[in-house]
Amino acid sequence: MHGMPQISWVRDELLLACALVVENGWRELRQTDPRVHELSELLRALPLHGDAAVDPRFRSPNSVSRKTTDIATAHPDYTGEATKGGRPTREIVADFLKHEAEMRAAAEALRVGIASGELHRVPAQPDEVDEDGEASAREGRLLTRWALHRERDRGLRDRKIRQARKLNQPLRCEVCAFDFGKAYGPLGSGYVEVHHRLPLHVSGPRETRLEDLAFLCANCHRMCHRSYAGESWRTPDALRAERSATSHAASPAS
Repeated sequence: MHGMPQISWVRDELLLACALVVENGWRELRQTDPRVHELSELLRALPLHGDAAVDPRFRSPNSVSRKTTDIATAHPDYTGEATKGGRPTREIVADFLKHEAEMRAAAEALRVGIASGELHRVPAQPDEVDEDGEASAREGRLLTRWALHRERDRGLRDRKIRQARKLNQPLRCEVCAFDFGKAYGPLGSGYVEVHHRLPLHVSGPRETRLEDLAFLCANCHRMCHRSYAGESWRTPDALRAERSATSHAASPAS
């Protein structure tokens, strides 16, 4: 039997595997561990690798166990010889060490999305990868896909706009105050984009409520989702602060 092609572990898979290693006290898990078999089945269910998951050797319990060894030996306190897990493995370990609560919440949200079937119903989104075609979001590609899909729900956006009009609230960007109607007249009247105030791994993968959404212009929305300096998701408040700091730094000294 020919060996199956080597398929690199992606961020979403490493997220789930590292969460399991963390729960195990940063120790590797053996191939016979029931948790390894459960994770093997979960990884094979992720809508990421297409037909590869049909092959029973794909993300087998043996390969999952080996990856937990890569993760455990990449911990800076590990005293033995580290295995060659690669840069993505070292990066996921560093993120868990720096943002453990956030990363564990992201892993749980990903599990919920797969168990509920939601992530199998969401089509791929063009913005789920960066300009280089890489999924660099700390929470992984699938949660990014899910969030982008929910933000593009036309019915949800329309309900948010109707609510704002009923309350006599302006339809303008909450970061830069851009108003499509004022800028473009009738063409831009009633148009604005929406963005989640919190990412899925913070809010939890519950049904989106109108108060979860902020109004943004297209430019600010893009900047909220742009991968930069290790961050791939920004709240409107964080983007506003960043924009203010940049504007202040560019102002001539008095």
